Amino acid sequence: MTEKQKKLFELQLKIRTKLGRRISRRWLRRRRGWSLVARAEAYLRRSGWKTGKRRLGSCLIRMAWICQSLTCWIHRIWQKQNTRSGRRNLHHMAVFNQKTLYDAYKKRTKNIEVDMDAYNRAKETDPEFYREASSLQYGVAEPNIDRMVNELKERDEKRKAFSRRRKFNEDKDVDSINDRNEHFNKKIERAFGKYTLEIKNNLERGTALPD
Repeated sequence: MTEKQKKLFELQLKIRTKLGRRISRRWLRRRRGWSLVARAEAYLRRSGWKTGKRRLGSCLIRMAWICQSLTCWIHRIWQKQNTRSGRRNLHHMAVFNQKTLYDAYKKRTKNIEVDMDAYNRAKETDPEFYREASSLQYGVAEPNIDRMVNELKERDEKRKAFSRRRKFNEDKDVDSINDRNEHFNKKIERAFGKYTLEIKNNLERGTALPD
């Protein structure tokens, strides 16, 4: 063997020994880890921890089922309390949510009469029934405008005739002789209530009049 071959052989031996040491170290680490895991499992098996874990899991499942059934029961009670004649009561800003607005739209469109024959005739005869960006047609037909105006007038009349029922407060002091006078007193109270509060308190205590 020449000197070059000897050096190459020595380098190969060094590499093999280094690789062997690394592989052996990794194997030992894994073996130690496996032994630790096995010992831990044996200890837990002897101490009965797994059986306790199973019992705990079954208890948690039962508790989850009880919580779910309880929430369903509470939700049913809440629905019954907040439902009157099949419709949810509207409180404060709930009047303006998406569901109530959509229900109002369906109620308005229910009374609109649609003539399907006239619609089909217009679709067949009018070449620009479905208008594009280059269409020169503009506006709405006169009958459709009249129908929309009539619907808006009916809606305005219903709004004027509507009167919201207010809950009667039994603990409130009676300071009116009829409904009209009560409404007038509320207006006066909103405008001058903060100025007349001290006068009212003096009259009730009897300190407003001189001795």
